[in-house]
Amino acid sequence: MTTHVLILCTHNSARSVLGEGMLNHLAGKLGKEVRAHSAGSAPSGRINPFAIEALDNAGIDTRGCRSKSWDEFSRDGAPPLAVVITVCDSAAAEPCPVFFGGSGGPPAKVHWGYTDPSNAEGSEEDKRRAFELTRQAIGYRMLQLLALPLETLDRKALEAALAEIGKS
Repeated sequence: MTTHVLILCTHNSARSVLGEGMLNHLAGKLGKEVRAHSAGSAPSGRINPFAIEALDNAGIDTRGCRSKSWDEFSRDGAPPLAVVITVCDSAAAEPCPVFFGGSGGPPAKVHWGYTDPSNAEGSEEDKRRAFELTRQAIGYRMLQLLALPLETLDRKALEAALAEIGKS
């Protein structure tokens, strides 16, 4: 059974997209039945070109990437979410819609904050570097998530394990 993970950020244009791309890529490489999705509370409607470039440069497929609302994941027919990860402080502070989990009940929720690479100052090269460093940091945590026995952890244990990953 596929484990669905939703990664949230306010605008769904950078950090959450990097998370979705990294988790799907790594899960595929490791043969894990995990599917990442990303969304935002106030989606910008476009993906930051530096986010696409960082993923492309890492050999990650970006076809189908789009900025979308978290409402898509609280409707009938949405994938049964096992985990919801916020990656920006403003999204973490917002009241989330009700997300439907699988047979195990509501999804485990955790906040893994990252500085917004979209706010990086300096040259285009400085901005590229900020996106690449964020992609690497997110990827590191996604690898740790994929090392968890997702099929056997109950919600409380999963939230504890995810919170521990967030400390690294």
